[in-house]
Formats: sequence, structure tokens, C-alpha cells
Amino acid sequence: MATQTTASCTGSTLLQPLSDIINLPLDQVNFVACQVFALLMAVWFRIYLHPSKTSPFIRHVVATLLGFYLALFCFGWYSLHFLMQSGLSYGVMVFSGLEHMHKYCFIVTMGYLILCQITRVYVFDYGMYSADFTGPMMVITQKITSMVFEIHDGLTKRESQLTPSQKYLAIRRMPSLLEYLSYNCNFMGILAGPTCSYNDYTAFIEGTCYQPRHQENANGKENGKHQQIEPSPKNAVISKLCTCAISLAIYLSLCRVLPVEYTTNDDFVNSTPLHLQVVYLYLSMLALRPKYYFVWTLADAINNAAGFGFSGYNKDGSPQWDLISNVRILGIELATSFKMFIDNWNIQTALWLKRVCYERCPINPTAATFLLSAMWHGVYPGYYLTFLTGTTMTMAARAIRHNIRPYFLVSDSYKLIYDVITWIGTQIAISYTVVPFVLLAVGPSLKFYTSWYFCLHIVCLLVVLALPVKSRRRQEGLHDNQTEHNSTDNNCNQKDKAT
Repeated sequence: MATQTTASCTGSTLLQPLSDIINLPLDQVNFVACQVFALLMAVWFRIYLHPSKTSPFIRHVVATLLGFYLALFCFGWYSLHFLMQSGLSYGVMVFSGLEHMHKYCFIVTMGYLILCQITRVYVFDYGMYSADFTGPMMVITQKITSMVFEIHDGLTKRESQLTPSQKYLAIRRMPSLLEYLSYNCNFMGILAGPTCSYNDYTAFIEGTCYQPRHQENANGKENGKHQQIEPSPKNAVISKLCTCAISLAIYLSLCRVLPVEYTTNDDFVNSTPLHLQVVYLYLSMLALRPKYYFVWTLADAINNAAGFGFSGYNKDGSPQWDLISNVRILGIELATSFKMFIDNWNIQTALWLKRVCYERCPINPTAATFLLSAMWHGVYPGYYLTFLTGTTMTMAARAIRHNIRPYFLVSDSYKLIYDVITWIGTQIAISYTVVPFVLLAVGPSLKFYTSWYFCLHIVCLLVVLALPVKSRRRQEGLHDNQTEHNSTDNNCNQKDKAT
């Protein structure tokens, strides 16, 4: 076990004894250790390199160097790919014209990521489903492509051509190489993100991110309390670390007891009634999700500990630290629609897909967004099966919501019945959809769907054909999406209002 673990890890072997003791792969041990180190460095960064004491130049340099150190510790020489991808894209930004810069950068950045994913999967280690060097590259890809579209918006478009959120996100000058590398490779987000906007990151570095979010009353107080110009993230960090501990404990306790792979076991399929197969599928996916909760919540806590992620104040005057949060656990577990689940899962990636693809693609933006998401995730065939299925599920869920939901809004009791039914349907549909995402290969994925007789695929196709969404409805749906997008980005727009 130790030999295989060491061979599969390209980073430091300093923690190999610990890996042997706890019986976890060394690359995963390195990842968690680096994130804990980053958390400690974030506290130090906020206290000793505060913007009031240190220039933005020094903060950029330290954040970048610490990020490179963590990358080297985790991934060894493979971390050079981070520099190669960033360097190539920056060269395109500098030497190509502003009119087409965003397109060329998008192609180069995505192309380099896909090339690395193909090499890792089909040349080195197919099926290694653990920490790998393409994970940070996926986040860097999001940052680079977001940045180039925001530069294009800021330097080539008029104000009237931009949405309110695009106006805030637009970058009005070309970033320097140091600012660019700091944004892409800082120690707070180099390993697990999350993605953030360039303007929010530079505001954090320069110390201008703490702004009052509400109007003062006649007594010079905000919501009955004195304004706190720079709130403390201590409570938010402690709360998120507790969530991390609970999530990790649940995952380690259940992941081996309820493996998703068991859903394709011949004895299980042949001897287990269908309703029990449905229950097992839901429980196995429920046991798998805490791993992502742990990684994303820890990454969010690291950024908060450094002073990044403040989004404003609640009505009671308490600070909110969810500007770059990547997951809302209750929103996921209580989701009553496919869209609600997606909106609360990997939030920053969903925003990235919306900003660079959904809002800009002139033809079938839903299918284009799912395709880009599949390409970004990797080259395993299971990803494409999942997102192909997800496209059908989304269309069917939209048709049901537009055509059937209004009949259940006549009373609270009917609405409750609708919510319960749609919660059950959503959890089953999500579990059914993401099985290939976990199994990765075509054979096991098709074996699973065959054991279910492709029933949900067929039901969704029938729903789409029987309950089509009219074009007017579709436009209303797009308007709702825009409203929700603006609501998500409201913490950005409030800065302008406060000013």
C-alpha cells in the first residue's frame, strides 16, 4: 500500500509515515496538510501583512510565493504546468488584439487544461480519483477565462452594452504580471479555489473590500449598531471549520460502507427490489457528498481567515462571509428542483459557467453550458454521460415547473405536497444522473443505467415532448435566471450603491 501511494504522489514524501499510519494516499495527506498550513498562514497574513501596514506589492508577492510553495509540496514538478498555463495565456492577452483576446485566451487555456487531463488519464494513471495536478488547473482556467472576458468587457464595450453585474466585474486596465500571478496562484486558492472575480481579489489585497452595506439612520448607527468598518472573520471561520470536521467524520464513516460501485453489482441488482435499490442509491450519494463539503468549506475558511470573502452585513448588523462560498449544504439536501440543487452546488463554478457561457452563447445556451462543464471537468467518458443526462433532466424539470407547479400554488397544503414530491424526485434524479460521474468509465455506467432500464431518461424525454416550454416561458425563465444571478452578485452591486 505504501509503495503504491508513494509512486502515485509526485509531491513531497515528508508525510509518508503519517500516510502509512492513517492508511490514506499520500497525495491526499499532503493536500490536507497544505490546506491546514494555508489556514495558519492566512491568519498571519491578515494580522501581520494587513493593508494598513503593508503595500499591495508585498501582499501580492507573499501570496504568490506561498502559493507556489504549496503547489510544489503537493505536486512536485507537475506544478510547473500552473506557470505554463498562466504564462501562455498572459502572452496571448498581451500580444493579441483586445477585440479577440478573450476568444484566443479561452481556447488556449481550455486547450492546455484538456491536454493535461488527457495525458494524466490515458498516459499515466487512468482512474486515479484523488488529488491530482489538474484540479488546481481547473480553478486557474476559471480565473483566466473570467478575467479575459472581464477585460474585454471593460476595455472594448460601452456601459450600455453591459449588465449591472458585468459593469461591476469589468476590468478597466490590463493587470501586471505580478497581479495576474497573484490572482491565479495565491496560497489561499491555489489548491482548491474557490474562483473569485479579479476586482474582488484586488480590493482585498488593497484593503478596500470592507464597505458599509446599509444606509445609516439618523443616529449615525447601522441597524441599531455602530458600523464596523473591518469585521472579524473569527466566528465565520470557526463555524466553517466545525462544518469541515463534521463532514470529514461523516465521509470517513460512510464512504466505505455505502460505495456507489455496489449499485452495479450483479448479486445486488438481481436480488434487491427496485425500491431498495433506489434507497441505496440515494444513501450512497448522500455519503459521498460530505467529501466535497469538506474541501470547499475548508477552502472558504482559509480565504475568510485571510480577510477575504466579506459580503456585507445582515439586517441585525452581523457580518456575512459568503462572497466566495462554494456550497450551501441545506440548499442541496433540501433542494426541490434540479436547478435549486445546481445553484447550491459548486456555486462559483456555476457562476463562472453562467458568466462566460450561458449569458454569452447565442445558440442553445443550456446545452452549451453543460458541454463546457463536461469538458472542464475532464476527459472521463462518465462526465459526458452525466452532463448529457443532466441536460435532459434540466429540460424536463423546467417543463414540469412551468406547466404543473401553478396548479399546486392554490393553498399551502398543496404547495407542501408539491415540495415533498419534488424533493423526492430531485434527490432520485440527481443520484441517477451523477452515477457515471463517480464510476467514470462507460461500461459500468451503462451497466447501471441498463439495470434501471434507462427509466428516467425515457420519462424525461416523454415529459419534454408532452409538456413543451413555450418561447415566452423560456424568456421568462431567462429573466428569472438573470434576476437570481443579480441577486447572487448583489454583494458586488451594493458596493456601488453604498458609494
